[in-house]
Amino acid sequence: MNETTNVAPTKAHRTMLSKVPEITVWFWVIKILCTTVGESFADWINMTLGVGLVPTAAIFTVVLAAVLIWQLSLDRYKPFVYWLTVVVLSVTGTLYTDILTDQFGVPLAASSAVFALILAVVFGVWFAKEKTLSIHSITTLPRELFYWLAILVTFALGTAVGDWTLDITGWGPGIAVLLPAGLILLIVAGWKLGANAVLSFWLAYILTRPLGANMGDWLGFPRSQQGLGLGVAITSVIFLTAILATVVYLIVTKADVIEPDTPRAAKPRRERMMLGYFAAVAAATIGLLLWANAQPHGAPPGTEGPATITAIAPGQAVAKFPAADVAQFRALTQDMLNRVNAGDQAGATASAKKLESAWDDGQPKLQAMDAATWTAIDGRIDAVLTSIRDAKPDPATETQALNELRTALE
Repeated sequence: MNETTNVAPTKAHRTMLSKVPEITVWFWVIKILCTTVGESFADWINMTLGVGLVPTAAIFTVVLAAVLIWQLSLDRYKPFVYWLTVVVLSVTGTLYTDILTDQFGVPLAASSAVFALILAVVFGVWFAKEKTLSIHSITTLPRELFYWLAILVTFALGTAVGDWTLDITGWGPGIAVLLPAGLILLIVAGWKLGANAVLSFWLAYILTRPLGANMGDWLGFPRSQQGLGLGVAITSVIFLTAILATVVYLIVTKADVIEPDTPRAAKPRRERMMLGYFAAVAAATIGLLLWANAQPHGAPPGTEGPATITAIAPGQAVAKFPAADVAQFRALTQDMLNRVNAGDQAGATASAKKLESAWDDGQPKLQAMDAATWTAIDGRIDAVLTSIRDAKPDPATETQALNELRTALE
C-alpha cells in the first residue's frame, strides 16, 4: 500500500528532508516484525526477568525519549534510527496498555475506547494544523512530532484491541491472528478500488499491532495455552534478528527510498463510495465478534483450568530439577505468601504473573527431565494462580494453595 495521494514532493525534497521510508512491502514486513517484538520483548523484560511492569515501563520511557531525540536530530530518513524508534515505541505502547489493565484494572473495552478517542484527537489536531495526515509530508518538526505521537497511540490502541478480542472470543492467538490479517487484506482491496490512501494506510497501520501481538503470543505461549511453545525470550531474539537483517538489507539496497510511482489523482466520489465499503467491513467485524462472544468458549489463553493435584514425595522437586530453577519458584511462592499475609493482593497478583511466566518458560526443559514431577508441581501452581486471580480472592484459600506449593518445592 503506497500512501501517496495528494502528496507530490520533488525527488530532492524527499531525499534530503523526508524523515520516513517509502511505503513498500518492506515497510509492512518490518512493521509487523516490530509489533511482534513489542509484545514478546515487553513480556520478557517484565515477567521473565522479573523487573516488574511499572519499572519496565519507566525504563523504556527513558529509552524512548533518548531514541526520539536522536531521530528528531536527523535531517533525513535513516533506516536504523527510524526502525529502532518504532521498536521502542512498540514496547512502550504495549507497556502503557498493560499498566492500565494489570495495575489499575481498567477494562480492555474502556482502554480501547480511550485510546481510540486519543488517536482521533491527535489526528484532528494534526490535520487542523498541517492540513494533511500523509506520512510523505513529514518534512518539518511539528509534523514529525504528530507522526510519532500517533504511532505511540496506535501501538497502545492495537494492544488493547487485540487483547480485548482474545478476551471476548476465547480464541487462541493462532486463530486470532487471522482476524487482523483478513481485515488488512480487505483494506488493501479497498485501497485498490479507490479508497482514500491516507485513511487506508492508518487503518492498516493500527491493525498491524494486534496482528503482530497475536503472532508473538502464538509463537511464545506454551502448547498448553494454544501456542507453539518457543517462549518469549526466543521469540524476541528471532524477531529482533529478523528486524536487524531487514534493516541492514534496506541500508545496503535502499529499497525503501526508491522514487515512488506517480501519485494517483484523488477521486472524491470513489473515495466516498469506499467509505461505505469500510463501514460494511466494520459492521461485519462487529457482527463476527458478537457471534464469537455468544458461542460457548473457554477462558482466554493464559488463564488456568481446574487444578489437577498429583502426589509428590518430599525432596522430589530438588532431586529431579535444577536447584536454581526450584529456588526461583520457591522464592516467588514465598513472595506471594508474604504479600497475601500483608493484604497486598495487587502485589500477590503481580508475583503470580512472574511465577506463571517463569514456569511456562521452563516447561520444555523441566517436563522433558521428569514429566511426573512437572505435572505434580504444575497442578499446584494452577491452584495458586486460580486462588490469587479469583474475582473475590479468599486469603485462607490463597494461603493453603501457596503452602502446598511451597511444600512441594522443598
